Amino acid sequence: MADNEEMQQGLEQVAGAAENVGVAAVKTGMNVLDKKSKTLDFLLDVTLQVTVEVGRARMTIQDLLQLGQGSVMELEKLAGEPLDIYVNGKQVARGEAVIVNEKFGVRLTDIISPEDRVEGLG
Repeated sequence: MADNEEMQQGLEQVAGAAENVGVAAVKTGMNVLDKKSKTLDFLLDVTLQVTVEVGRARMTIQDLLQLGQGSVMELEKLAGEPLDIYVNGKQVARGEAVIVNEKFGVRLTDIISPEDRVEGLG
């Protein structure tokens, strides 16, 4: 019985998060989950926006218009600092840039704990 209550609480949290990405079908999925299966398979096809941030810069429009091919922009981060990984605008991890099969990738080095994510909201 406690497992069912924990699953219901977890599903309510997922439902709240899923509403942020426009998934209204989760509430229907909660009923299906309670009756048929005890998995979250119905969430596997939800699309999320993943952003990897190398750094940030603040500049005037005049400076922006002067940029051209070969221009160098100074970022607020130092070389070698971890990259920030965001899912739907919320930071969830940090990582480092890697090259895999001649393409850039990101190796996750640190997952942000739920407690730290809540502190970041304030």
